Amino acid sequence: MNNRTILITGATSGFGEACARKFAAAGVYDIIITGRRKDRLEKLAQDLEKAGPKPIKVLALTFDVQDKKAVFSAIETIPQEWRNISLLINNAGLALGRDFFDDASLDDWETMLDTNVKGLLYVSKAVLPLMIPTGNGHIINIGSIAGKEVYEKGNVYCASKFAVDAISKSMRIDLLRHKIKVTAIHPGAADTEFSNVRFKGNDQAAKSVYEGYQPLKAEDIADTVYYSATLPPHVCLNEIVMTCTAQANSNTFFKG
Repeated sequence: MNNRTILITGATSGFGEACARKFAAAGVYDIIITGRRKDRLEKLAQDLEKAGPKPIKVLALTFDVQDKKAVFSAIETIPQEWRNISLLINNAGLALGRDFFDDASLDDWETMLDTNVKGLLYVSKAVLPLMIPTGNGHIINIGSIAGKEVYEKGNVYCASKFAVDAISKSMRIDLLRHKIKVTAIHPGAADTEFSNVRFKGNDQAAKSVYEGYQPLKAEDIADTVYYSATLPPHVCLNEIVMTCTAQANSNTFFKG
């Protein structure tokens, strides 16, 4: 095993997958990847093991962060050689629907809160007993620019990401005594599966979100996560709000 073990949630696509590939390419981290889609997760694990300048070890854990029992069961039963987790990347999250408040689906609201807020809390709570003994822990929470400013038809998605922002700030205070860094990264528009999920498979609606400008890529967020995680021990980036050049805030774009 290498000196550092990292755990990445939601690793089967988007930011999570890009982060896994970025850290694997460095060849100095053993990686625990989690996600709901077992086939994708196992294929990614095989890719990561041979992605860097030297082989690394990869452990794939299949569970849904919404499922409290599954989260704690998976992490509590991690083999002993994997229990030295010094970096947690809370990436799992999603948006469902983009509707006026009075038209929105209660099921969509509950899924977003269960994933974006409760899922982050469950995983963090389960991992902390393994991280605290390392003496050099770091938690990176993937938020959103939607957690900084509310936009039309964003309602509960925005609320869930405002919660990530608040939780990150609370973690930073409460975990200070354990010398655990906490970084919140808040991306703007990024071309991943995010919009396809939000619009429930409507590819045309998803594609229209990014027309007329160049959005962020998953690799841009992975580069920022990697930079934040590899700073000297005495340096912590508390939060980063990042957008593409064409985006000024959560709902102001220049398209041309």
